[in-house]
Amino acid sequence: MAQQRILVVEDDPGIRRTLQIALSQAGYQVIEAQDGRGAMRLWRDQGADLVITDIQMPDKNGLEVIIEIRVLSPSTPIVVMTDGGRSKQIGLSEENAKLLGAIWAVAKPFRLEEMLAVVDQELRA
Repeated sequence: MAQQRILVVEDDPGIRRTLQIALSQAGYQVIEAQDGRGAMRLWRDQGADLVITDIQMPDKNGLEVIIEIRVLSPSTPIVVMTDGGRSKQIGLSEENAKLLGAIWAVAKPFRLEEMLAVVDQELRA
């Protein structure tokens, strides 16, 4: 069976790398983008079984990514990472991300075990 592919979209290289390592060690293939524009290029070129995206990013934010992926693939699971207070100050709450189709939203910093449990639940169920 082919490895399931996860697209990680995060402008912070440290968080992106941490997720890449943890998800790879859990047996997933990981592709990475540092912004929404790059994420949509990767999505169109390679696709993904699940998307993990930040909300606040340059060029194209996470809410735009969610909307575009929902149009292209309504059933793809999307997990959203928010930066807590900053997102809420400008009205981009976790609840809004869920209304747009995210299956789970988490404020950073988060526990890797929690993220892996959500990914496993969605992809290995």
